[in-house]
Amino acid sequence: MEHLVRRLQGEIITAMEDLEGPSGCRFVRDAWVRAEGGEGISSILQNGRVFEKAGVNISVVASKAPEGMLAHMRARKRGGLDKGPYDMFVAGISLVLHPHNPMAPTMHANYRYFELVEEGGDPDKPVASWFGGGCDLTPSYLFEEDAVHFHKTIKAACDKHDPAYYPRFKEWCDEYFDNKHRGERRGVGGIFFDDLEDRPAEEIFAFVKSCGNALVDQYVPIMKRRMDMKYSDEEKRWQQLRRGRYVEFNLVHDRGTKFGLATPGVRIESVLMSLPLTARWEYMAVPKPGSREAKLIEVLQKPREWA
Repeated sequence: MEHLVRRLQGEIITAMEDLEGPSGCRFVRDAWVRAEGGEGISSILQNGRVFEKAGVNISVVASKAPEGMLAHMRARKRGGLDKGPYDMFVAGISLVLHPHNPMAPTMHANYRYFELVEEGGDPDKPVASWFGGGCDLTPSYLFEEDAVHFHKTIKAACDKHDPAYYPRFKEWCDEYFDNKHRGERRGVGGIFFDDLEDRPAEEIFAFVKSCGNALVDQYVPIMKRRMDMKYSDEEKRWQQLRRGRYVEFNLVHDRGTKFGLATPGVRIESVLMSLPLTARWEYMAVPKPGSREAKLIEVLQKPREWA
């Protein structure tokens, strides 16, 4: 898993810098070491030609599992964690891509592996191990062909391993990215799964690898269609309002953010990398009936099938 996330980080950064072009910005590489054990690389691009903000982060952590994290897991009714103390190993990649152009969608994805071993025990005999992750697309303006492409690409990756994966994880994604206090989803979805441990780890890893390998193909063709489209000040304003909803979900509902903030020694800047540079909140900002903005809200309130 560590090798996979390091390779994916390099490939995704290269693809995003290709979109930026020769006159665009490049990612800044921020390598860090966690005092409690582990390391990572946060790669961030800000104020680019194409991207307002883009982050592609990896982390590989090996340390004692903090009690706050174990309590969080027990609260999610994970069995077999009533003893302890435990050592943990975590490897994962997380990316969020926020374009300038309101016609171009935001993309988020993360894939991770987590295992617990009795403190001082045999690392080849974890008491618990699982994979989690997913990908989702958040447009400000809905282009149906973009949602179809995004979903069909990840469905093809899922179908290589189990035809039940895509419908199961697509529904889970729609349920997870529910901005409940707003009565709408964050975006047009993708896939989401967590605590995946229902078959041999080698099989699940092969599935996660296929999903990671699909990321560039899911997003780059959409960006090439949208990143240079013309837009108005009013359309930019709408994008900023939608970015505000993105922030609300991440800070109020997102389990990954809560998990990160519960980890001692965590880099707060890396946890909050997902937030856009700019966002907007207005009192009672309701789109006009029949408008493109209203069409987006309809889809977010009632998720559709795209593949």
